[in-house]
Amino acid sequence: MSKAIGIIYANSATENLQGLALKRPIAAVPFGGRYRILDFALSSMVNSGIRTIGVFTPHHYRPLLDHLGAGKAWFLDRKDGGLFILPGAIHGLGGKNHTFCVKDLQNNIEYLEKDYAENVIITSGEQIFNINFKSALEFHNHTQADVTLIYKGIDNSGDQTDKIFLQMDEGQKVTNILNSKSLERGMLVKPHFVNMLIIRRQLLLEIIEKYSSVGCIDLMDIFSTNLEVLKIYGTPTCSLIGRIRTLKDYFDRSMDLLDLEIRGKLLLGVDQIHTKIKDNPPTQYTTHAKVSNSLIASGCSISGEIVNSIIFRGVIVEQGCRIRNCIILPKCHIQAHGQTDYAILDKSVMVNGENVLKGSLNNPLVVLKRTVI
Repeated sequence: MSKAIGIIYANSATENLQGLALKRPIAAVPFGGRYRILDFALSSMVNSGIRTIGVFTPHHYRPLLDHLGAGKAWFLDRKDGGLFILPGAIHGLGGKNHTFCVKDLQNNIEYLEKDYAENVIITSGEQIFNINFKSALEFHNHTQADVTLIYKGIDNSGDQTDKIFLQMDEGQKVTNILNSKSLERGMLVKPHFVNMLIIRRQLLLEIIEKYSSVGCIDLMDIFSTNLEVLKIYGTPTCSLIGRIRTLKDYFDRSMDLLDLEIRGKLLLGVDQIHTKIKDNPPTQYTTHAKVSNSLIASGCSISGEIVNSIIFRGVIVEQGCRIRNCIILPKCHIQAHGQTDYAILDKSVMVNGENVLKGSLNNPLVVLKRTVI
């Protein structure tokens, strides 16, 4: 793989996760029983041979720093390169949501200047995926592109809101960049950009200098207005891509992991998803435990019934409990005969015996961190 460095935008926040991202960025939200959402972008870069990775953090960065440490779990505790924590620009609550804000790059321009890599791979940290970037980088170098945008094929299903769509010629050169509002006027759905791109490092430095006085402008807006000047190409990916922007996104993408085929593509392939290692004992199952179609992490104590659920580390489920269609984050304790259905319990929630918590498929119930019910 040609020398490249990585940048992950892990400073996105949202109010659409009903408190799960209240004091942590989306990238730091726990996922899949033992991971954080950021692990997928970080692992994909490491598995692609990238050994210098910068992570943009928000002002509430403690959960990210606690999880990342020096990057040892991702083999990034190195003398040459390694993991760089980059403070992101603090944006106002209003206005447009920028995925790749140039202001963040400008505030950390030393990260780009002191490395001699030819290319920079940039991705958002709020997506679930497992991609090896080697083939995309080979395409980028073969076409001598200034920018290569990674996209998924035409998809007429699902929510098209906030997606960016690409029009390309027969040689994969991008001729137009469209937003979802353009498609509402009756246009056919196009391949959509998946918030991952490769750009020449020197070109990125030139863009930062040129737009330094503009404020917070998005890289994609710059590309859209410079299609005639820049050589911008698109390359497809067949990876599963799950963007987390709403509570429904989080719940659905989590429950997708109960499908063995999806779990195999994301977690059980050649390229592993790495995460912070915790030395917990194996989970203890008593004679009263009944578990079906669920993922249960280490360090738990299970004496109740668990169906179609994801249980994180250190959870205690006492005898007589019924847990169905739930996501239970670390160190929660559900006492005897408690019942939960379509619920998401944040870390260290205590549910006293006999209580019943119930949401719905389209509106899961969220219980905030350290709540006692």
